[in-house]
Amino acid sequence: MGEKKRKEATVKTWKKALFVAAAILFIVVMVVSSMGTNWISGIAPVKAGDSVLVDYTIYDSTGRPFLTTDQQVYKEQVAKGASLLFAKQLTLTANQSFRQALYPVMVYSPVNGGSYQEFALYNPEFTAISNAVVGMKTNEKKKVILPTSGTMTTLLSQEDLEKTQIDIKSLETGDSLLLGVSENPESMAGNTSAVSYVRLAQVVRVSDAGVVVDFGYPSVDVTVVQSSHQ
Repeated sequence: MGEKKRKEATVKTWKKALFVAAAILFIVVMVVSSMGTNWISGIAPVKAGDSVLVDYTIYDSTGRPFLTTDQQVYKEQVAKGASLLFAKQLTLTANQSFRQALYPVMVYSPVNGGSYQEFALYNPEFTAISNAVVGMKTNEKKKVILPTSGTMTTLLSQEDLEKTQIDIKSLETGDSLLLGVSENPESMAGNTSAVSYVRLAQVVRVSDAGVVVDFGYPSVDVTVVQSSHQ
Protein backbone atom coordinates (compact mmCIF):
# COMPACT_ATOMS: atom_id res chain seq x y z
CA MET A 1 0.00 0.00 0.00
CA GLY A 2 1.35 3.45 -0.95
CA GLU A 3 2.01 6.26 1.49
CA LYS A 4 -1.03 8.19 0.23
CA LYS A 5 -3.40 5.23 0.75
CA ARG A 6 -2.01 4.58 4.25
CA LYS A 7 -2.72 8.19 5.23
CA GLU A 8 -6.25 7.96 3.81
CA ALA A 9 -6.88 4.73 5.78
CA THR A 10 -5.56 6.36 8.96
CA VAL A 11 -7.84 9.38 8.47
CA LYS A 12 -10.87 7.08 7.95
CA THR A 13 -10.03 5.14 11.12
CA TRP A 14 -9.80 8.33 13.19
CA LYS A 15 -13.08 9.59 11.73
CA LYS A 16 -14.76 6.33 12.74
CA ALA A 17 -13.27 6.54 16.24
CA LEU A 18 -14.43 10.15 16.60
CA PHE A 19 -17.88 9.19 15.36
CA VAL A 20 -18.13 6.34 17.89
CA ALA A 21 -16.85 8.57 20.68
CA ALA A 22 -19.38 11.24 19.76
CA ALA A 23 -22.16 8.64 19.73
CA ILE A 24 -21.16 7.36 23.20
CA LEU A 25 -21.05 10.93 24.52
CA PHE A 26 -24.48 11.57 23.06
CA ILE A 27 -25.88 8.46 24.75
CA VAL A 28 -24.34 9.43 28.11
CA VAL A 29 -25.77 12.94 27.84
CA MET A 30 -29.19 11.52 26.98
CA VAL A 31 -29.11 9.10 29.94
CA VAL A 32 -28.02 11.83 32.37
CA SER A 33 -30.68 14.19 31.01
CA SER A 34 -33.40 11.58 31.48
CA MET A 35 -32.32 11.21 35.12
CA GLY A 36 -33.05 14.86 35.79
CA THR A 37 -31.38 16.16 38.94
CA ASN A 38 -31.99 13.07 41.11
CA TRP A 39 -28.47 11.76 40.46
CA ILE A 40 -27.03 14.94 41.94
CA SER A 41 -28.68 14.18 45.28
CA GLY A 42 -26.79 10.90 45.39
CA ILE A 43 -23.36 12.54 45.28
CA ALA A 44 -24.09 15.80 47.10
CA PRO A 45 -23.91 15.83 50.91
CA VAL A 46 -27.12 16.17 52.91
CA LYS A 47 -27.96 19.72 53.92
CA ALA A 48 -30.15 21.03 56.72
CA GLY A 49 -33.78 20.90 55.64
CA ASP A 50 -33.31 18.00 53.18
CA SER A 51 -35.71 15.06 53.29
CA VAL A 52 -33.66 11.96 54.14
CA LEU A 53 -34.43 8.23 54.19
CA VAL A 54 -32.15 6.34 56.58
CA ASP A 55 -31.37 2.82 57.73
CA TYR A 56 -30.48 2.57 61.41
CA THR A 57 -29.37 -0.02 63.93
CA ILE A 58 -29.56 0.67 67.68
CA TYR A 59 -27.16 -1.02 70.12
CA ASP A 60 -27.48 -1.75 73.83
CA SER A 61 -24.76 -1.21 76.43
CA THR A 62 -23.16 -4.59 75.64
CA GLY A 63 -22.71 -3.62 71.99
CA ARG A 64 -25.46 -5.97 70.83
CA PRO A 65 -27.82 -4.71 68.11
CA PHE A 66 -31.43 -5.06 69.27
CA LEU A 67 -33.34 -2.97 66.71
CA THR A 68 -32.56 -2.54 63.03
CA THR A 69 -34.02 -1.57 59.66
CA ASP A 70 -31.17 -3.33 57.84
CA GLN A 71 -32.31 -6.71 56.49
CA GLN A 72 -28.73 -8.01 56.31
CA VAL A 73 -28.08 -7.18 59.98
CA TYR A 74 -31.40 -8.77 60.94
CA LYS A 75 -30.68 -12.00 59.02
CA GLU A 76 -27.15 -12.27 60.46
CA GLN A 77 -28.35 -11.83 64.05
CA VAL A 78 -31.27 -14.24 63.67
CA ALA A 79 -28.85 -16.82 62.19
CA LYS A 80 -26.79 -16.47 65.39
CA GLY A 81 -29.88 -17.18 67.48
CA ALA A 82 -30.33 -13.58 68.62
CA SER A 83 -33.72 -11.97 69.04
CA LEU A 84 -34.09 -8.40 67.82
CA LEU A 85 -36.71 -5.94 66.62
CA PHE A 86 -37.11 -5.14 62.94
CA ALA A 87 -38.33 -1.68 61.88
CA LYS A 88 -39.09 0.23 58.70
CA GLN A 89 -36.61 2.79 57.37
CA LEU A 90 -36.90 6.22 58.93
CA THR A 91 -37.81 9.32 56.93
CA LEU A 92 -36.82 12.62 58.53
CA THR A 93 -35.89 16.21 57.82
CA ALA A 94 -32.17 16.83 58.33
CA ASN A 95 -31.28 18.99 61.33
CA GLN A 96 -34.90 19.23 62.47
CA SER A 97 -36.02 18.03 65.88
CA PHE A 98 -39.31 16.35 66.76
CA ARG A 99 -41.64 18.40 68.94
CA GLN A 100 -43.13 15.57 70.98
CA ALA A 101 -41.28 13.72 73.76
CA LEU A 102 -41.63 10.35 72.00
CA TYR A 103 -41.35 9.46 68.31
CA PRO A 104 -43.17 6.19 67.51
CA VAL A 105 -41.80 3.71 64.96
CA MET A 106 -43.51 0.46 63.98
CA VAL A 107 -41.41 -2.61 64.79
CA TYR A 108 -41.82 -6.34 64.38
CA SER A 109 -41.00 -8.52 67.38
CA PRO A 110 -40.45 -12.26 66.80
CA VAL A 111 -41.29 -13.04 70.46
CA ASN A 112 -44.35 -15.18 71.19
CA GLY A 113 -45.10 -16.00 67.58
CA GLY A 114 -44.35 -12.51 66.27
CA SER A 115 -46.26 -9.25 66.53
CA TYR A 116 -46.15 -5.59 65.44
CA GLN A 117 -45.80 -2.89 68.07
CA GLU A 118 -44.94 0.80 68.23
CA PHE A 119 -41.47 1.43 69.61
CA ALA A 120 -40.61 4.81 71.13
CA LEU A 121 -37.57 6.84 70.15
CA TYR A 122 -36.95 9.57 72.71
CA ASN A 123 -36.84 13.13 71.40
CA PRO A 124 -33.05 13.55 72.03
CA GLU A 125 -32.36 10.30 70.12
CA PHE A 126 -34.43 11.36 67.11
CA THR A 127 -32.74 14.78 67.15
CA ALA A 128 -29.26 13.21 67.33
CA ILE A 129 -30.00 11.13 64.22
CA SER A 130 -31.52 14.10 62.39
CA ASN A 131 -28.47 16.27 63.13
CA ALA A 132 -25.97 13.51 62.29
CA VAL A 133 -27.10 13.05 58.68
CA VAL A 134 -26.08 16.59 57.75
CA GLY A 135 -22.94 16.34 55.59
CA MET A 136 -23.42 12.63 54.87
CA LYS A 137 -23.79 11.23 51.33
CA THR A 138 -25.92 8.40 49.94
CA ASN A 139 -24.77 4.97 51.26
CA GLU A 140 -22.48 6.62 53.82
CA LYS A 141 -22.61 5.06 57.29
CA LYS A 142 -21.94 6.78 60.62
CA LYS A 143 -21.98 5.72 64.29
CA VAL A 144 -23.91 8.27 66.33
CA ILE A 145 -23.47 8.54 70.11
CA LEU A 146 -26.86 8.98 71.76
CA PRO A 147 -27.33 11.48 74.60
CA THR A 148 -29.71 9.21 76.55
CA SER A 149 -27.03 6.64 77.44
CA GLY A 150 -26.76 6.20 81.22
CA THR A 151 -29.25 8.98 81.95
CA MET A 152 -32.55 7.08 81.74
CA THR A 153 -32.37 4.80 84.80
CA THR A 154 -35.39 4.14 86.97
CA LEU A 155 -36.37 1.83 89.82
CA LEU A 156 -39.12 -0.69 89.23
CA SER A 157 -40.52 -1.96 92.53
CA GLN A 158 -41.67 -5.52 93.03
CA GLU A 159 -45.23 -4.20 92.80
CA ASP A 160 -44.44 -2.62 89.40
CA LEU A 161 -43.00 -5.90 88.17
CA GLU A 162 -46.01 -7.89 89.41
CA LYS A 163 -48.31 -5.64 87.33
CA THR A 164 -46.38 -6.68 84.22
CA GLN A 165 -46.27 -10.32 85.38
CA ILE A 166 -42.47 -10.31 85.74
CA ASP A 167 -40.93 -12.41 88.52
CA ILE A 168 -38.09 -10.47 90.12
CA LYS A 169 -36.40 -13.74 91.09
CA SER A 170 -35.95 -14.58 87.42
CA LEU A 171 -34.03 -11.38 86.66
CA GLU A 172 -30.28 -10.84 86.56
CA THR A 173 -28.05 -7.90 85.77
CA GLY A 174 -27.78 -7.54 81.99
CA ASP A 175 -31.23 -8.95 81.22
CA SER A 176 -33.43 -6.98 78.81
CA LEU A 177 -37.09 -6.17 79.39
CA LEU A 178 -39.61 -4.95 76.83
CA LEU A 179 -41.62 -2.39 78.79
CA GLY A 180 -44.27 0.21 78.08
CA VAL A 181 -43.58 3.96 78.09
CA SER A 182 -45.86 6.95 77.61
CA GLU A 183 -45.70 10.74 77.33
CA ASN A 184 -48.08 10.79 80.27
CA PRO A 185 -47.09 8.05 82.77
CA GLU A 186 -49.80 9.08 85.25
CA SER A 187 -52.52 8.55 82.65
CA MET A 188 -50.93 5.28 81.58
CA ALA A 189 -50.99 4.01 85.18
CA GLY A 190 -54.65 4.88 85.74
CA ASN A 191 -56.13 4.39 82.27
CA THR A 192 -55.66 1.26 80.20
CA SER A 193 -56.66 3.17 77.04
CA ALA A 194 -53.79 5.66 77.36
CA VAL A 195 -51.40 5.78 74.38
CA SER A 196 -48.23 3.81 75.15
CA TYR A 197 -45.24 2.46 73.25
CA VAL A 198 -42.66 -0.25 73.91
CA ARG A 199 -39.09 0.37 74.93
CA LEU A 200 -36.29 -2.08 75.63
CA ALA A 201 -34.77 -1.56 79.10
CA GLN A 202 -31.66 -3.26 80.44
CA VAL A 203 -31.43 -4.48 84.03
CA VAL A 204 -28.66 -2.58 85.83
CA ARG A 205 -29.14 -3.82 89.39
CA VAL A 206 -31.41 -6.24 91.29
CA SER A 207 -32.14 -5.69 95.00
CA ASP A 208 -34.84 -6.27 97.63
CA ALA A 209 -36.27 -2.85 96.74
CA GLY A 210 -36.80 -3.85 93.14
CA VAL A 211 -34.94 -3.61 89.85
CA VAL A 212 -33.01 -0.64 88.44
CA VAL A 213 -33.37 -0.54 84.65
CA ASP A 214 -31.80 1.72 82.04
CA PHE A 215 -34.00 2.87 79.14
CA GLY A 216 -31.12 4.68 77.40
CA TYR A 217 -28.94 3.38 74.54
CA PRO A 218 -25.28 4.24 73.85
CA SER A 219 -25.20 4.39 70.06
CA VAL A 220 -26.91 3.93 66.71
CA ASP A 221 -25.47 3.20 63.25
CA VAL A 222 -27.06 5.45 60.63
CA THR A 223 -26.85 4.98 56.84
CA VAL A 224 -28.27 7.48 54.33
CA VAL A 225 -30.35 5.52 51.79
CA GLN A 226 -31.42 8.53 49.77
CA SER A 227 -31.99 12.25 50.15
CA SER A 228 -33.99 14.93 48.41
CA HIS A 229 -32.68 18.50 48.42
CA GLN A 230 -35.26 21.12 49.27
